[in-house]
Amino acid sequence: MKYPKKVVLGDITVRDGFQHEEKIIPTDAKLWVAEELILSGYKRVEITNFGNPKGMPQFNDADELMRRLRNSKKVAHLISDVELTCITIREKAVERAIQARREGYGPDRILFMVSTSESHHRTNSGLSLDDYWKMCEKYIPIAQREGMKVCGTVSTIWGCPIEGPTELKKAVEFTKRWLDIGADDIEHADHDGSAPPNKVYEYYSMILDAIPDTTKHIAHFHVTRGWGLANVLAALNAGITHYESTLGGIGGQPANFVDGMPVAGTGKYYYQDPSITGLVSTEDMVVMMDEMGIDTGLDVDRVLETGQMVEKIVGRRLRSECAHTGRIPKSLTGRGRS
Repeated sequence: MKYPKKVVLGDITVRDGFQHEEKIIPTDAKLWVAEELILSGYKRVEITNFGNPKGMPQFNDADELMRRLRNSKKVAHLISDVELTCITIREKAVERAIQARREGYGPDRILFMVSTSESHHRTNSGLSLDDYWKMCEKYIPIAQREGMKVCGTVSTIWGCPIEGPTELKKAVEFTKRWLDIGADDIEHADHDGSAPPNKVYEYYSMILDAIPDTTKHIAHFHVTRGWGLANVLAALNAGITHYESTLGGIGGQPANFVDGMPVAGTGKYYYQDPSITGLVSTEDMVVMMDEMGIDTGLDVDRVLETGQMVEKIVGRRLRSECAHTGRIPKSLTGRGRS
């Protein structure tokens, strides 16, 4: 196998992970997780969504959380080197991020999202693809003038849960379009776990042939069908160096039911069974890469401890194996053979 010896990992638990929970996660808990991730060595952390909290009450605390993290004494010595990302799917969310930035607590990076499937894209954004591209062309330079980077997500690369099969070459075209209109990097997302490993390798090989700068590409895998780490390995072998994940493999679409009340959430396109959706587990990916001799730049033990605490925060056993089994023993310490 040929794979990078060093990677850049981002964690998106505080936003993508907690948004799928059917209860409000306390702001104190979100802040604690964000701080622990930063103390573990993460330089890229996704914090919240600046979209309308009416349909996603999980993000009612977006401004408070960002303010408290920016002012946290616990990570004050590290925060200047950390890139904090907030989701801004539509115009008002971008404007909120800009205002927060001007007030000194806003994100370093915002994220827009398109799907190669028109129907999936409308479900996520409420706009046609044509209208959404026009919106992004307008707001990308505005955001960058405020000192924020812009990530452009491409989704339904390997298939759409609404329309079915999609073409990989269309996602390559969308990636080029994002970069042409000024996006700083691209999140390549398998949002419903449609990607088998061979197609992951094929796609990322196509991407790196077309745009070989590995700093432009971030791999984002869901594990609807259990292929998450297999897909990480396929992406590694293609040469991808940037990945994101969630502690315990939690996350997915915003819940439609929160704290005893139905909410708009994602709408009909939503997995009611939380064991179906979810992302690649941070703990398992970090331990796997560490065992492969890949430099993650992280305190692996602290990552595992944080994952164990996230189980207590959400109140159930999550999907990480390594959070419970730990790292592979390297010496005779009573935990088994070296």
